[in-house]
Amino acid sequence: MNPFDLTGRLAVVTGAKRGIGFAIAEALAAAGADIVGLSATLDPASSAIGDRVRGLGREFSGHRVDFADRRQVTRFAEELAAGERPVDILVNNAGTIRRAPAAEHPLDWFDEVLEVDLTSTFALSQVLGRRMLDAQHGRIVFTASLLSFQGGINVPGYAAAKSGMAGLIRALSNEWAGCGVTVNGIAPGYIATDNTQALQDDPDRSRAILERIPAGRWGTAEDIAGAAVFLASDAARYISGTILPVDGGWLGR
Repeated sequence: MNPFDLTGRLAVVTGAKRGIGFAIAEALAAAGADIVGLSATLDPASSAIGDRVRGLGREFSGHRVDFADRRQVTRFAEELAAGERPVDILVNNAGTIRRAPAAEHPLDWFDEVLEVDLTSTFALSQVLGRRMLDAQHGRIVFTASLLSFQGGINVPGYAAAKSGMAGLIRALSNEWAGCGVTVNGIAPGYIATDNTQALQDDPDRSRAILERIPAGRWGTAEDIAGAAVFLASDAARYISGTILPVDGGWLGR
C-alpha cells in the first residue's frame, strides 16, 4: 500500500485560489483527493484551481467565503458537515496580513487579522472536527508561520494570530488525537507569494532575508505542498500536535 495515497478522500482547502493554497489543493488532488476549494474571491463557476483539479481527474467544488465574517464561515461549515459525504481533510490555509509599526498599528487591522487568521480556522475546525470525531478519523492541517515561533517586524496582529494558532494546534491535538483526528501545522519560511511581496520589493530586507536562509533562495508555494500531502496522509497517522517548518533552514540558523 502507498501510505501517501489519498484516493477517495475529500479535502477542504481554504485560500485555494492562489499561492500556497492553490499548490496544496493541486498536490492533494494529484495524490487522489477530491477538493472543496474556498476563497474570499473565488468564482465558484470558473477558477484556475478548479480546472487544475479536474484536469487531474478529481472532483472540485468551489465556494466564496468571507473569512472575516464568522457567521458566514460557521454557516458554510455546518452546511458542509451536514452533507452526505464526510470531510476527511481540512487545510486551514486562508489568511491575511497587515503591515504597520506596532505603535501605529490600527486596532481594526489587528482585529481583522485575528478574525481571518485565527478565529475562522477554529470555527471551521470545530464544526468539521465534530464529524471527524464521530467517524474516528480525520486530518486537520494549519498553515502556521515562522512567526508562530518568532515576533516579526511591523506585523503585531499577524504574529499574535500565528502564535495563537500554534497553541490551538496543540490544544485540539490534545483532545482529538486519541480519537483518530490528527492536528498539525506547517510553518512556511519566506515564500514568494502576494503576502511577502512588500518584503521581496524591499532590496535591503530581501537581501537580509536571503543571507539568513541556508538554502539561499525564497521558497515557492510548491515547496509547501509536499508537507501538506504528508500530514494529510496515513504516513503521518502518528504525528499530531506538531508544527513542521518548511523554511530552507531558517530556524536552524
